[in-house]
Amino acid sequence: MNDLGIGRGRPGLRRSAAGLLCVTMGLVALACSAAAPKTDPNWAGYTQSGKATYYAPKFQSRKTASGELYDQAKKTAAHRKLPFGTIIRVTNIENGESVTVKVNDRGPFVKGRIVDLSASAFKRIGDTKAGVIDVEIEVIE
Repeated sequence: MNDLGIGRGRPGLRRSAAGLLCVTMGLVALACSAAAPKTDPNWAGYTQSGKATYYAPKFQSRKTASGELYDQAKKTAAHRKLPFGTIIRVTNIENGESVTVKVNDRGPFVKGRIVDLSASAFKRIGDTKAGVIDVEIEVIE
């Protein structure tokens, strides 16, 4: 025994208390990791102009940087800096068409390109045969 009284009492009670502590800590860690990411309010209204591309079909069902699986049917995007979960409006400068997407990946890593769109998001504002289009992005939330 020590001066703190640890080791006194019934061994079963100590094991139960230790087990309860471990379960509680595990639940807290799980709750924190499952929380939806919150967009930094400092990004609200942020705009950027540049070029957009889209994910090739080979990326279907691969894990994104946020941990989500890429789904070409969903309206998602990759951006180098915006927090995961940020909602942005991407507007094709040539035709004025826009699409709202959620940032769930990092990229693109090619000079001049500012956003990679899912195939369905790109098709909403441009022709995939073009491959690259001029866009403006704006953080919505």
